[in-house]
Amino acid sequence: MGQVSITIRGRAYQIACDDGQEAHLARLGRYLDERAAQIAGTSRPAVGDQLLLVMLALVVADELSDTVAEAEATNSAAAKSARAEAENNAVDAISAVAERIERIAARLEGT
Repeated sequence: MGQVSITIRGRAYQIACDDGQEAHLARLGRYLDERAAQIAGTSRPAVGDQLLLVMLALVVADELSDTVAEAEATNSAAAKSARAEAENNAVDAISAVAERIERIAARLEGT
């Protein structure tokens, strides 16, 4: 099992992770540290570490929520487009079959 040291606002945290996930976890830690610095920089008066981490969690959760909503909207639009394309293909196929039936019927009437 791997282990990574993540520093947020000058405090180091030892985090266990699956082997091979160390670089990813370190990248996430750097992101959290950057966001924490941004939040701390805009918070007046200065907030304590516990409140800062709660605010950080809320900001990241909000970003995740926005991303999920965007993904759902994209998937919904793609599904609508796929459904419309399938309907058009079905109409084309039915039209082709109807024309074929009409040609067959015309030949049969001619005999």
